[in-house]
Amino acid sequence: MTTTESIEQTAYAHEHAPRLPLAEHLPEFYRAMIRLETAAAKDIDPTLYHLIKLRASQVNRCAFCIDMHSKDALAEGESVERIVQLAAWEESRHFYTERELAAFALTEAVTVLTDGFVPDEVYARAAEHFDATELARVIAAIVTINAWNRIGVTTRMTPGHYTPKSAS
Repeated sequence: MTTTESIEQTAYAHEHAPRLPLAEHLPEFYRAMIRLETAAAKDIDPTLYHLIKLRASQVNRCAFCIDMHSKDALAEGESVERIVQLAAWEESRHFYTERELAAFALTEAVTVLTDGFVPDEVYARAAEHFDATELARVIAAIVTINAWNRIGVTTRMTPGHYTPKSAS
């Protein structure tokens, strides 16, 4: 028996159904989110942008967004190793640049906000690696993916069906 045959014979759990097709019910809001995404993505390093979106999605446990942003990153040439290690970036620092590490720390601080604020040292570290405009872009990317994550988790968007545009 081959590995493919054994996988095909495995009984997987039933895929849950999405709760609400938000784009159908609020098309104007959805189009505004797309415009927000477009504005946030403008002039930011695509590699960093994909990693920010993927890390926030991991923290927020948005399976649809994890699926999407992993596939997008792979399609754009990101390595499997860096994508896999991102969930444990603090333990796998040697896979990332200091600039990326500062962005990940800021991503987590903005995403979680358990203390009600972004710690000064996290913000200062990011400010050391990004000029003011770049830092604004990073913050915009973090804010936008957090909004998308909340939509994905709340409406229970189903992972596994996304195909990246560049892979089409």
